[in-house]
Amino acid sequence: MIVDLRSDTVTKPTPNMLDAMMAAKVGDDVFEEDETVLQLEKKAAALFGKESGLFCPSGTMANQIAIKCHVQPADEVICDISAHVYNYEGGGIAFHSGASVRLIYGDRGVFTAQDVLNYIQPDNIHYPVSKLVCIENTCNRGGGRCWELQEMQQIKDVCDKHQLKLHLDGARIFNAIIHKGYSAKEVGSLFDTISICLSKGLGAPVGSVILGDKETIKTAKRYRKLFGGGMRQAGYLAAAGIYALDNHIERLKEDHIRAKRLEESLNKMNYVAEVFPAETNIVVFRLKPEMNVNDFLQKLAEKNIKAVGFGPQAVRFATHLDVNDSMIDYVTEVLKKLA
Repeated sequence: MIVDLRSDTVTKPTPNMLDAMMAAKVGDDVFEEDETVLQLEKKAAALFGKESGLFCPSGTMANQIAIKCHVQPADEVICDISAHVYNYEGGGIAFHSGASVRLIYGDRGVFTAQDVLNYIQPDNIHYPVSKLVCIENTCNRGGGRCWELQEMQQIKDVCDKHQLKLHLDGARIFNAIIHKGYSAKEVGSLFDTISICLSKGLGAPVGSVILGDKETIKTAKRYRKLFGGGMRQAGYLAAAGIYALDNHIERLKEDHIRAKRLEESLNKMNYVAEVFPAETNIVVFRLKPEMNVNDFLQKLAEKNIKAVGFGPQAVRFATHLDVNDSMIDYVTEVLKKLA
């Protein structure tokens, strides 16, 4: 048995998803003739109450295109210090948009409307121009922490008052929706643009969708071409995304339950210093100094359990479509034997 807890991106398409992919009707998407891609974009946009959508190869590309739609060189993006758009997208904000970043030191990825107010630059030629706020929901480095709807609404109010755009990195937004109980349309009403990932908890093999108004998505399509993201018969991939949206959202509850089981087990281990609350499918924990993180990962690997280091003395587990209850039982037993 191999248990891969490195990420929820490691899933394989289910047999039914593969059937849907093979049955897809395709065309040339750059000519806007792939009906399955168009169906996915329309479906995702309607789900969040947005006018339009754009299918992209990756979440990083989707985020970076959306950011570029909102900022110009010498503008500034406000986000949390742990944000994916800042830490894990190759310096894309600087490279693609020529913008600077102002970092909020939030609480496991979540910050307040007052934080945003405090970080908006004054109208002064010495400073970049604050133009965009980015929220990540769920917060990856925060251990899958979810935003409250009211918190996002308050930040939206600040952005509206100060003429700032608001982007949601919604790579795992469906995990938050399932955990918190708000609707996709409630989330969609708060943001100028949203990126949703199909290849994480939803289990599609590849792809993300940018959502926004028609004019923004028209601009985004130009940038997607510029970034090299124009795909041809992409409907085979889009069909997987449609299947995922139709069949794999509610089942995210199972991933959350399994992550909570891992959290409860880790809290009992004498070599664990801290475990972040597992709200969704991510469990981040810190080891005590006497347990070297690389040695810990190696010991897991020897038992066919894959995980990733997540900073000094920190490890991340991520549950997903290809992790079942018996695997969680096995991991729990291995953790006990390391105590």
